[in-house]
Amino acid sequence: MKPLLILLILILLFLLFLLPSPPFKTFAPLPTRLSGFGGLETANSTASGFNFGGFGLTANPAVNFNIGNFGVSTTSASPFNFANSLASAGGFGGFGTTSTAAGSAFSFSAPTNTGTTGLFGGTQNKGFGFGTGFGTTTGSSTGLSTGLGTGLGFGGFNTQPQQQSTLGGLFSQPTQVPTQSNQLINTASALSAPTLLGDERDAILAKWNQLQAFWGTGKGYFNNNIPPVEFTQENPFCRFKAVGYSCMPNNKDEDGLVVLVFNKKETDIRSQQQQLVESLHKVLGGNQTLAVNVEGIKTLPDDQTEVVIYVVERSPNGTSRRVPATTLYAHFEQANIKTQLQQLGVTLSMTRTELSPAQIKQLLQNPPAGVDPIIWEQAKVDNPDSEKLIPVPMVGFKELLRRLKVQDQMTKQHQTRLDIISEDISELQKNQTTSMAKIAQYKRKLMDLSHRTLQVLIKQEIQRKSGYAIQADEEQLRVQLDTIQSELNAPTQFKGRLNELMSQIRMQNHFGAVRSEERYYIDADLLREIKQHLKQQQEGLSHLISIIKDDLEDIKLVEHGLNETIHVRGSVFS
Repeated sequence: MKPLLILLILILLFLLFLLPSPPFKTFAPLPTRLSGFGGLETANSTASGFNFGGFGLTANPAVNFNIGNFGVSTTSASPFNFANSLASAGGFGGFGTTSTAAGSAFSFSAPTNTGTTGLFGGTQNKGFGFGTGFGTTTGSSTGLSTGLGTGLGFGGFNTQPQQQSTLGGLFSQPTQVPTQSNQLINTASALSAPTLLGDERDAILAKWNQLQAFWGTGKGYFNNNIPPVEFTQENPFCRFKAVGYSCMPNNKDEDGLVVLVFNKKETDIRSQQQQLVESLHKVLGGNQTLAVNVEGIKTLPDDQTEVVIYVVERSPNGTSRRVPATTLYAHFEQANIKTQLQQLGVTLSMTRTELSPAQIKQLLQNPPAGVDPIIWEQAKVDNPDSEKLIPVPMVGFKELLRRLKVQDQMTKQHQTRLDIISEDISELQKNQTTSMAKIAQYKRKLMDLSHRTLQVLIKQEIQRKSGYAIQADEEQLRVQLDTIQSELNAPTQFKGRLNELMSQIRMQNHFGAVRSEERYYIDADLLREIKQHLKQQQEGLSHLISIIKDDLEDIKLVEHGLNETIHVRGSVFS
């Protein structure tokens, strides 16, 4: 088995060297924080490649198409960057003009330093904001980040300054590939042919490096003159990988929803909600035309809380609008503003906006680095709801534990909501029962009032027409009533049937009374035996009573003797 495994690895490495583009893409370190059903804080890592759902990529000068901030990585190049750049974004007028080196929203040209003016004005870091997902780290490249549960947050479609030339085209690969090739060569040497000791111990070292790579931890030493290869759980050989699913948000950029994750409990946030709104208003510059509103508050694991906010801007002419989510997020990502938010306890910020169909298609067509395309295709097939869920890779036990905590948290929230709904249903059922009783009561009252009204009308009509001859219509009514009366009195009609039913009821009641008067019959022999048995029981009871009486007499005699003895002894001692 082991020689076969080594042979397969050698064949794989040989095929990889024949490919024109780097075949290996590795994941960045695992994130440590989440947002909702998935937001994780990204880790610092040099990354490149196609990063989806929260797993950054290791150093790779190739094109960056980062999706999801499971650790958004830092890299020196990003021809097509979906996320937040490190450049301080201008815009968000009213907070001071800033200059930035980031490109505009969908501009893929070289960045320019441009100052912005005006309240929430155009910003050079404004893009197709879809949140930071699981948080962004400092670096010159961030990804199209997705947030599990709280929203697949996407940063801006911002172009970053490139330190190398590309082959042209939107998704072109950079021309500098030697670094990736050297990394692949080092990894291959560490796993298959280390030359550290120069003897048979190198084979043992190779197996040890393979074990470390499979486990996703440690360093692979293979040459005295070359630094060891760092193995993480994001390397393509790590066995602890799986694919889960994350909810896609359905909010638009115009809704202006921005998620802030606080390192505080939900009770503390709710008790200080007004102070929090005032503090965020100060962070926005204290502009009187801006109003901070809280959309929702939700508990997260590890005593964290997610707060969804939006900002309303009122113009002098009386109209108001929501500040776009990307604009608000770009303002929060400025260095000085970010420091103020951290002082308030904010550990993560992201936008909550939806993905376009083209973006979703692009995400699904390209499997994340380190994930087998076959597994990725199977995950797409097994997606229970492709309209609302999107596959997200999971790497390592920490990620599995994080998702387990999130699921437990959501289960508790669902159970709480079910309990509230159950209480509401019980209350509604009580109200329904009370209402039905009142309706029945009102129906009876209505019937009584109708009868009384009819009697009053009859008497009034009799008094009004007293002394008048019977008119033709009254005669016609009398004839109809006589006809109805005769039909009711007919033997085979209703009155006869009612009389028959009454007779049946009386007969049944009579039979029941007769049955109730009947007694059980016992023959003479059995009755004699019962009497004899009862007589014996009576004799036994009498005997017991006599024994008890004798015992009581004996007890009285004993007590009398004791009293006399005590009296005699007392007189002797005295």
